Amino acid sequence: MKKYLIILITLFFVTSCNDEIEDLKPFSQGDPSTFFNSVRTFQLGVDGALQQMRLYYEDAGSGLQGIPDILSDNVIISRSGRLSNRDYYEYTYNPNTLGPVSLYFYKAYNSIRTANTVIKQIDNLPAGEDRDNILGQALAIRAYAHFDLARIYAKIPTQSDDANGSLGVAYIKAEDGDTEDELAKPKRETVAANYTEIIEDLEKALTLVGVDNGLERFNKNSINGILSRVYLYNGDYQKAIDAADKVTTKIIKGDKLDDLYTDVTQDGIVFTLAINSATETRNNNVGVLYNQSNDDGVRSEYVIDHEFYNSIPDTDPRKAAMRFVGKWEGNDYNAVKKFLGEAGENNGRVDIKVLRAAEVILNKAEAQYELGKTTEALATLDLLRAERNGGAGAGGETGAALEDAIQFNRRIELAFEGHRFFDIKRRGEDLNRSNKGDLIDGTGTPPVAQTVSAGNFRFQLPIPISERNVNPDFNQNPGY
Repeated sequence: MKKYLIILITLFFVTSCNDEIEDLKPFSQGDPSTFFNSVRTFQLGVDGALQQMRLYYEDAGSGLQGIPDILSDNVIISRSGRLSNRDYYEYTYNPNTLGPVSLYFYKAYNSIRTANTVIKQIDNLPAGEDRDNILGQALAIRAYAHFDLARIYAKIPTQSDDANGSLGVAYIKAEDGDTEDELAKPKRETVAANYTEIIEDLEKALTLVGVDNGLERFNKNSINGILSRVYLYNGDYQKAIDAADKVTTKIIKGDKLDDLYTDVTQDGIVFTLAINSATETRNNNVGVLYNQSNDDGVRSEYVIDHEFYNSIPDTDPRKAAMRFVGKWEGNDYNAVKKFLGEAGENNGRVDIKVLRAAEVILNKAEAQYELGKTTEALATLDLLRAERNGGAGAGGETGAALEDAIQFNRRIELAFEGHRFFDIKRRGEDLNRSNKGDLIDGTGTPPVAQTVSAGNFRFQLPIPISERNVNPDFNQNPGY
C-alpha cells in the first residue's frame, strides 16, 4: 500500500550500510509489523519521518526556511536573478502554482503518515524508557508537521477574531483507525481543533521523550522550545513563558554568528534539521532560494530590503552576519549572507536552524508583554540584547515602544530563517514593503506588491488542486 512505500523511501534516505538495507527487507514486503521489531528499526522509522520534514524545509527552490521571508518585507526580488518564486513574492499564487503550494502539503502529510505508522506499531516494543522515547519523538513530529500545515494553509488563532472557527487542516492520527489508507478522504477541522490536538500531542510527547536525543531529534528541551512558539501562536501567553523557562540552551554570542550560519558551531541551536554534505548528494542547498554561485560571482535571487537593512545599527553584529555585498553584472546588492554555504563554500548547503534559543527568549518577551508584564518583558528582551552588543544593547522602553523593540529585535534576529511572514500573519498586521529598489543604494526596481492588507485571503496558501481532485472533501480556502 502507499503508506508503506512512503516509509520505505524515507528510510532509504537515512540508511547507507548493507546491514541496514538488509533490515529493510521485511518492510519492503509491505508489513510494518514485521519491520518494526527493535528500538533500532523504530528509530529508523522516526528518522524517516524527520527526513520528510527536512525535504520541505530544505528544498533548493521552495524551502520553508526561506519562502516566508520572500513573502514578507525582509527582501526584494533581484531583477538580475532568475525571478524564481515570483508568484509568491508578488502574491499571485493559486492552487495550480508549482513549488510551496504542493511541496509543503504533501511532504508534511508524508511526515505525519510516517510518524503514525511508527505510533501504530509501538506495542511491538516492551514498556520502558526506550519505548517511551520512540513514541515521544513520533508524537512530536506528528504535532510539529501539523503545526506547519496549519500555519501555512489556515489562519493562526491570534490572527483575527474569527480565526479559531475558520477552516484548519485535517489532523490525522493513527489512533483514529486506518486513516492512513490511500483511499481515505480526510476533512478539514477548525483552527481551534487543530491547535488543541497539536498541543495535546506535544504535551504528551514531553512526558515520554528522552533528554539526550541530540539536536537533530526531538527531546525534552526542543519540545519545550516548540511549545513556547505554539503557545504564543495560540495566545496561551503564560504557558509560552513557562515553556520558554524550561529551555536550557544558551543564546549564541554576537561574535559567533558567522560561525553559526556557516555550520562551524551549533551554539544557540535548540532543534536543527542537519545536512551532512560529506555524505549526501541530494539537492538540499536551501540557500539557492537567495543566491546562486558560479565562476562569475554570486547571482542573487532576493536581496535585503534597503530600508530594513539600514534600520539596523552598524554596531549590531546581526547586521554583518546577514549581509554581504553581492556583485553581478556591474551592480552591487545587499545580498543575503545567511545560508550562503558552509565555511569556505558558496553552495547554499547549510543546516536548517528550525529553532534557536534566541527565538525562545523573544517568544517569552512577547508573551510577557501581552500579559502586561512589561518590566519582565524588558528584562527578557535585554537578555538577548546583552549578547547583541553595541547599538542593539539594553534599552529602557515602555508601552508601545517596548512592543516595537521586541518585534524589531525579532525581525533582525530571525531574518531569512522562515519567520517573518508568520509573525506578520499571526499578529494580524498589514504587510508593508518599502518602495526602495533592489540595488544596494535603494535604486532599481521597487516591489510590485508593496501592501497586502491583514484581511487578505492570500495569507493562507491555497490547497493544491491535485489534492482537491482526489479529495473534494478537503475544502479550498476562501478566495481561490
